[in-house]
Amino acid sequence: MAVFVRGQKRRKAILKRPSAILYSGWGNRFRSCPESLPLTRRTGGAAMSGTLYVIGTPIGNLEDMTLRQLRMLQEVDFIAAEDTRVTRKLLSHYDIHTPMVSYHDHSGQLVTQQLLQRMAAGETCGIVTDAGMPCISDPGEILVRCCKEQGIPVTAVPGPSAAITALAISGQETGRFTFEGFLSVTKKQRMEHLHSLQTERRTMIFYEAPHKLLRTLTDLVACFGGERPVSICRELTKLHEEVWKTTLAEALHRYEQQPPKGEFVLIVAGMPESTDETTRSMEDALQQVQERVAQGERLTDACKAVAAETGYRKQDLYQQAIPERESE
Repeated sequence: MAVFVRGQKRRKAILKRPSAILYSGWGNRFRSCPESLPLTRRTGGAAMSGTLYVIGTPIGNLEDMTLRQLRMLQEVDFIAAEDTRVTRKLLSHYDIHTPMVSYHDHSGQLVTQQLLQRMAAGETCGIVTDAGMPCISDPGEILVRCCKEQGIPVTAVPGPSAAITALAISGQETGRFTFEGFLSVTKKQRMEHLHSLQTERRTMIFYEAPHKLLRTLTDLVACFGGERPVSICRELTKLHEEVWKTTLAEALHRYEQQPPKGEFVLIVAGMPESTDETTRSMEDALQQVQERVAQGERLTDACKAVAAETGYRKQDLYQQAIPERESE
């Protein structure tokens, strides 16, 4: 167990830490950063600031905490938590009583500015998410970017990542991969995103919540075909951990019959090098359906025949073919 220091010894320990490892923020998806803040002058006239520590936490199993994570959670002046209720359970388990502030996806510029001001005045902040590494599909991204823009040191205290953990045990190709995170809740944006990945040859990693899993699997089948390999990873590092290597069509069929539970990571194989009949896009399959209907086949028969040729499920073809016919 780490030895925790308090009071004057704690402050000296903080000042003796190695220089922070700086890194850039990730994109520009969220709000803009507040205006630059003046750094507080300390004794001796040197301008100094605190540090932002990006601290990983377990993705399910509390035993995955490291000694350094425990020490830093104890030593920082305050913790910025995505959900203070979740983080309080973790801190209580390890008898840590560092003050917390809430910092989540709906925190505005005012909250961000308050945190920046505290660090500019010399306080140290540890940012944590509910599970895993902060700033990956996580609101902590904006705080890191603002610290970088304003010259406040940022360093990582690494921990587990659901994406990398799932990839490692998925059985899919791991040499090259792309992290796609959560898909948009908007149908148009979601499909545009997936269509842009139709020729992606790298393994793809998606996050999804249980109540949106069926929608996502349906869209993945529509864009990549039902025979595309996928590993469904759920409840990672927990008692009921499950990693199921299957196809998109089989996964969709299973969860149509069995309500999904737990948080999911989907590891989807990239487009294979060879392009045979089963890797056609949904657009090609629907075109075949339309051609058969134009030749006099019933829609249900056309969908059944094309499903057998392409690997798509008949009901998926039928559901997407109906709106196209109505718009003609």
